[in-house]
Amino acid sequence: MISASQGRLQDRRPLSIIDIGSNSIRLVIYEGLARSPTLLFNEKMLAGLGRGIVSTGKLDPEAVTRSMEEFRRFRALSDQAGAERIYVLATAAAREAVNGPDFIHRAEDVLKTEIQVLSGREEAHYSALGVISGFHPANGIAGDLGGGSLELIDIDGETIGDGITLPLGGLRLQDMAKNSLTQAARITREQLARAKLLKGGQGRAFYTVGGTWRNLARLHMEMTNYPLGVMHHYEIGIESAANFLRQVAKAEIDKIKGIEGISKNRRSLLPYGAIVLQEIMAAMQPSKIIVSALGVREGFLYSLLDKAEQKADPLISAAEELARLRSRSVDHAHELVEWTGKAFAAFGIDETRDEARYRHAACLLADIGWRAHPEYRGKQSLNIIAHASFIGVDHPGRAFLALVSLFRHEGVFNEAAPEIRGLATPRYLERARVLAALLRVVYLLTAAMPGVMPRLKWENRGNGVLALVLPASLSDLYGERPAGRLAQLAKVTNRRLVLAVEGGPSISVK
Repeated sequence: MISASQGRLQDRRPLSIIDIGSNSIRLVIYEGLARSPTLLFNEKMLAGLGRGIVSTGKLDPEAVTRSMEEFRRFRALSDQAGAERIYVLATAAAREAVNGPDFIHRAEDVLKTEIQVLSGREEAHYSALGVISGFHPANGIAGDLGGGSLELIDIDGETIGDGITLPLGGLRLQDMAKNSLTQAARITREQLARAKLLKGGQGRAFYTVGGTWRNLARLHMEMTNYPLGVMHHYEIGIESAANFLRQVAKAEIDKIKGIEGISKNRRSLLPYGAIVLQEIMAAMQPSKIIVSALGVREGFLYSLLDKAEQKADPLISAAEELARLRSRSVDHAHELVEWTGKAFAAFGIDETRDEARYRHAACLLADIGWRAHPEYRGKQSLNIIAHASFIGVDHPGRAFLALVSLFRHEGVFNEAAPEIRGLATPRYLERARVLAALLRVVYLLTAAMPGVMPRLKWENRGNGVLALVLPASLSDLYGERPAGRLAQLAKVTNRRLVLAVEGGPSISVK
């Protein structure tokens, strides 16, 4: 047997999910069941099973044939990856088509496993769980737009409220409207009138789920020259969304910057996705649009976790995994979390709940670039963190995490990565410099190994002087270099600081 790479977590067992949608079928092989799931392999096929279902009542016969061949491949890929379990989920088209049962039976023979055909209620439930798993916390209305249906559901923290399934999937809407965008808008408006829950979303966020809406968000990023190509938790203001959707809904997509990056099979559905989102905005009046990269598949995975695992912080879980995989010492990373928390308290720096979470994650990620050339550790760390598949963090928070590592390696006043600095709030930018300055001090005292930090302490020496005190047994670590780093920390915090040895000498740095 071939042993797993050291770049993978050794306690994980791969599992596969095959998602049979009305427009696409997708195989996702995950490294294992986890609070923040990592993709081992990912492949999709735009089969178009639901194309023409309104007029024929059947799954598209050519799409069925193509899908069977893809299922054969998906099964072989799952076996090749060592997946211990294969879960197969089918949604609107398969459950509604006259030939759906026959299609499912044939697919089960090819895949050699049972297929779970989700009801509209189950589809909405798993989609809601996907959003719940990806945000910390979510509060608003989630909408999952597929090829055959639209699921709307109210979410408040871990509470799932009212939900409804509507026949407004892109392929179905295109078919019902007979390719008329005017008719599509009328049909959408009539159907959304049934969704009374939208009124309860006024002034709250609307979370978009599904490939069509993700592609619209990608185009919006291109149009606005957004500096970070990370889809999850991308936020769009209402006015900006309205102007953009108006253009797409007129089928002027060929004129939109970045359209060449969208597959031609997807482009025809973009105006219909735009129309549905326009009408939802009109009915709901949300505060903003937030993109969720997680949906039914991730919600299904989340449902397999026990309650304790579900309550774990997904950002901290993912940062912990990276620390295990890439840092010199994960124990040292844990010590950083505790030590910087005490340092913030000693300096009188208050933290919100999210700020404390982000500091925690930044400490876990502080050493992931150590194998790079010293001149590039900061930039490499920044790029890894800024573009990592993290969930449970917004884009300003993601910028904070990336900047801490940049400043920790390249200096707290480094002016690199202006596009990432532009995403951070002024408060996050200031705190990234403070946290990085603390890290720059302590790494010179620990050599990135555990055991030193728990023995360091901050002492208030009066007259506004704060001392970082080493025990006498660690006096050999005392010196000019850490004192110089402490001077940088003094400048960032505007404090008078001293580096001292218990019962011995001290160096005043401001």
